[in-house]
Amino acid sequence: MSNPLRAPRPPRPQHVLEVLSSERIAPSLVRVRLGGPGLATFTPNAFTDAYVKLMFVGPELGLEPPYDLEALRETLAPGDLPVTRTYTVREVTADSIALDFVVHGAEGLAGPWAATVQPGERVAFSGPGGAFAPDDTADWHLFAGDESALPAIARAIEALGADARGIAVIEVRDASEEIGIAAPAGVEVRWLHRGEPRAATIGLLAEAVAQLDWPEGRVQAFVHGERESMKAMRDELFTRRGLERAQVSLSGYWAQGRTEQRFQAEKREPIGQILPSE
Repeated sequence: MSNPLRAPRPPRPQHVLEVLSSERIAPSLVRVRLGGPGLATFTPNAFTDAYVKLMFVGPELGLEPPYDLEALRETLAPGDLPVTRTYTVREVTADSIALDFVVHGAEGLAGPWAATVQPGERVAFSGPGGAFAPDDTADWHLFAGDESALPAIARAIEALGADARGIAVIEVRDASEEIGIAAPAGVEVRWLHRGEPRAATIGLLAEAVAQLDWPEGRVQAFVHGERESMKAMRDELFTRRGLERAQVSLSGYWAQGRTEQRFQAEKREPIGQILPSE
């Protein structure tokens, strides 16, 4: 039961940045770089899975960021309210931040926007959030995920020390989707070519991890991607490998056959829960 005496949560601060560029770095991956004066309000955090929540509104409404969400809830129909999408911060420089978007034609909201956005467009978002950073006391590191987790995996690998050891298994459609990652010499990056995602491909990532020669020592694992694939990874890591919860960062970023709205709603249902604590 909610507490009627509890003060309402204050709105999250919004940052308003300008699009500097949009570049297709792989057939289904677009990098959008944001900057401008609004960057002064953005404070990076230490997490390699740092993320922001972008706000999208229908262009026909003529709204300009930042958005007064409380006022808009009183004046707009529910279907016209700003919609948020969550994206990993791939890179932070002195004058910009970069976000990578998976694009599948006209499917979805953020992907088509990233593929067609023009320099100068203003974008509002909140954040950054985040929860993961490589543990330099781990004996080795495991990274596993699909395109949706690729920005966070790449950033984590590039944050490792020069003497780090590890294995990354990254699931993509085919060789054309592979991108460069500046990995330490002791970290092997393996690309798993899946083809188009379908029900038959859900277990491929867990199968690939199951076939690894498991190095000795304590592992830290970062494993994110399609929800049902992550459930298979959960069973591999916790049941078969016997890892402790503190060793693993595991979550679903999307669900095959689900819209973003349905995926988010299912997070509160048994089907959407990967770990008991969620």
